[in-house]
Amino acid sequence: MPSQFKTVPIFNPVYDNPPYQNDPELDNVMERERERERQNHQKNRDTSGILSPFRFSRRENADDDDVTIKVLYCGVCHSDVHSVKNEWGFTNYPIVPGHEIAGVVTKAGKNLEKFKVGDRVGVGVIVGSCMKCETCDQDLENYCPRTIFTYNSLDHDRTKTYGSYSDMIVVHHRYVLRFPDNLAPDAGAPLLCAGIIVYSPMKYYGMTEPGKHLGMAGLSGLGHVAVKIGKAFGLKVTVISSSPGKQDEAVKRLGADSFLLSSDPAKLKLNGKLVTLGLPDKPLELPIFPLVLGRKLVGGSDIGGVKETQEMLDFCAKHNITSDIELIRMDYINTAMERIVEIYV
Repeated sequence: MPSQFKTVPIFNPVYDNPPYQNDPELDNVMERERERERQNHQKNRDTSGILSPFRFSRRENADDDDVTIKVLYCGVCHSDVHSVKNEWGFTNYPIVPGHEIAGVVTKAGKNLEKFKVGDRVGVGVIVGSCMKCETCDQDLENYCPRTIFTYNSLDHDRTKTYGSYSDMIVVHHRYVLRFPDNLAPDAGAPLLCAGIIVYSPMKYYGMTEPGKHLGMAGLSGLGHVAVKIGKAFGLKVTVISSSPGKQDEAVKRLGADSFLLSSDPAKLKLNGKLVTLGLPDKPLELPIFPLVLGRKLVGGSDIGGVKETQEMLDFCAKHNITSDIELIRMDYINTAMERIVEIYV
């Protein structure tokens, strides 16, 4: 647990479950902890949002298509906060959050050639789909009507899915991603949500051509990753924020080309596209006149399929893109969630 907060805003807190090796003293401590808290995961029981230890069992990897993964790092996403507090209205308690997973394979189905024990892997927001509908056939499993989310969902056998605020997870191989060797697992884990959320709409809406203009509203967990990916595509990136103090961070540290205060809408050009990525817990209200008079479009986008997520990871590894993180221990998780809420107030 860090002794003090960083002076820069926290973007993606990541908790770690490191494989301590070659240190007998630490091995003894960890063995006592494992014995005391075997399968001791972090669970939320009600809308208070407070997580507490929870013992449960995963399904056994008895399927030739399953991969068992030891969780080494997991990002703490704002959607985890929404979920544990039931702010979206469909949380099924108890809930174990976590869907930005970096880990290693500890067991692979006997028919699998893609993964073997010891491989570095990742798992993102989804762990299942019907695998036979039109969207699944197009590698858009995230839009499948029967998408199974990493937590707060029901698996094919009707058992509840629990996330990766835990030490291991069993996942069908289709939804397991190869983690590039040159991508740091701690700072790379949040890309499995924040990274694909911004990468996918850039691809779909044609924002991959050098010289095009990309505006990112907000310099948060998604925003700072969007700046990095946009610059790697060769885009001219403008950060739009309500906080003048974010200008130096956006331009000098992250490399954005320009900075625009959201209170100055006159600088927004004709024919723009507004693509919403966040999921606020209240209805979105948009004034109609600026849309009509500016010939603007409003759209949305939701993460990406497994194939595109793998493409994103490889792209980020090639361009040395990671999330800005603060590494924390699991016993700090409730404070980390409180800090996430404070950032967005």
